[in-house]
Amino acid sequence: MTNYSTVSEFIILGLSDVEELMRWLFLVFLLVYLSTVLGNTLIIAVILSESSLHTPMYFFLGNLSFLDVSCSSIILPKMLSNLFSGRKTISFVGCFLQMFFFQLLAGTECFLLAVMAYDRYVAICKPLNYSLIMNQKVCLALLVFSWFLSFLNSTIHTVAASQLTFCGPNGINHFFCDVPPLYKISCSDTSLNEKALLTAGMFVGVGPCLFITLSYIIIISAILKISSTEKRIKAFSTCASHLTVVVLFYGTGTFSYIRSLPGFSFDKGKVIPLLYSTITPMLNPLIYSLRNREVKGVLRRALWRKGNSGLH
Repeated sequence: MTNYSTVSEFIILGLSDVEELMRWLFLVFLLVYLSTVLGNTLIIAVILSESSLHTPMYFFLGNLSFLDVSCSSIILPKMLSNLFSGRKTISFVGCFLQMFFFQLLAGTECFLLAVMAYDRYVAICKPLNYSLIMNQKVCLALLVFSWFLSFLNSTIHTVAASQLTFCGPNGINHFFCDVPPLYKISCSDTSLNEKALLTAGMFVGVGPCLFITLSYIIIISAILKISSTEKRIKAFSTCASHLTVVVLFYGTGTFSYIRSLPGFSFDKGKVIPLLYSTITPMLNPLIYSLRNREVKGVLRRALWRKGNSGLH
């Protein structure tokens, strides 16, 4: 990346400058990160080890857990390092790498959640053709396509931002290197970049969200037509976890990028992106393990086998 900036590093201002509060924040986010890694790794391990979970739904869930671990690992280790040491600098290249990979992973998650909604639509509205429509090749193609679209989006934003001039101040008013706060400290005219960001937000964020909404309108209409109450409850339960994750992800993610609008203060908007980028990935395994009977059953059997082997 070519850049004619006089800035060689950035300062991530973070959540607080109060030393005592920073210590508490370090402990809190260390627990958040460990919980995220352990919870999502457990979900992936359970899906890989249990043959009954080798279905499209759990294939996508395993990939969602991978995205959550990766996204947290892009943000939290550096954030923890800054909180522990009090040194808040990040290199120019490090900042742009963090921005690129966060955009890549978050964008892929947007598309993956839409793919998961489509999977639920086929399972409930076209159950007889489910195995034919959602075969292994289709699932893999949908996953690759999600990564590809997000890669294009992330590359465009990163290359565009790398052409901007940064001549100081170099303090990023955020807790990681993200696109909107980086534009705020540029000496260049960022109006075109901001328009591109808004356009991409419509494509990467709003597009999948509308698709998910439409899918669930059709799904819920189909479920309500089921005569058996027991079957209706079972159909709703297969969607409940995914729908909860969608609401959390898009609810916090939407507010996160409203921060890029003119006149919005970043000081008032750090809590929402904090939920979106660190807390939601921690909650996703909990949501799926508590709301999903199959996952709970596999976890119970695994713990039972471990307990019995420990007795011998």
